[in-house]
Amino acid sequence: MTTQVARIRTAFAVILLGLTLSACGYNTIPTLEEQAKAKWSDVQNNYQRRADLIPNLVATVQGYANQEKDVLTSVTEARAKATQITISADDLSDPAKIKAFQDAQSQLSGALGRLLAVSENYPDLKSNQNFLALQSQLEGTENRITVARRDYIEAVRAFNTALRTFPTVLWANTVFRGTKPMAEFTANDGAETPPTVKF
Repeated sequence: MTTQVARIRTAFAVILLGLTLSACGYNTIPTLEEQAKAKWSDVQNNYQRRADLIPNLVATVQGYANQEKDVLTSVTEARAKATQITISADDLSDPAKIKAFQDAQSQLSGALGRLLAVSENYPDLKSNQNFLALQSQLEGTENRITVARRDYIEAVRAFNTALRTFPTVLWANTVFRGTKPMAEFTANDGAETPPTVKF
């Protein structure tokens, strides 16, 4: 009888310990970290989609506006630089690497803006179905990038908050001691100044 009571107490203690561990945030840190990494994959996927559209867009514009060599070259160079900088999930806690990635993507965005502005000088290009389709896909991709970045920022916020709040801070300082906060996207230099529009 006492052996049976001891087994019941042990089983009860194991169940209670399991519930306590799950309730006090032990699984929270790795869960939030994996969610943030997944969101980062979405960000990279959408930036890659944009990079994949660029050669077709450049080729289409080149057929109509070959004399705009400087703009076409700057887009091609910016794309090459942007695709060379990759961030692995392990680098997400390094703000310098995130900033380098973000700066390269910003340069590509600027070059693309200049490329699309060139189309205003070429009415035949503006009415080309291939160009219009690529431009539409690019606009959709930019929207996807915005959503993916927003989702990543929210996932990082949740992860970083869990590292600093009770009870998960206890796990962060003991079991997950090497876990660092992840870097967020920040506004680009000059983002606080609205662009000047001239007519």
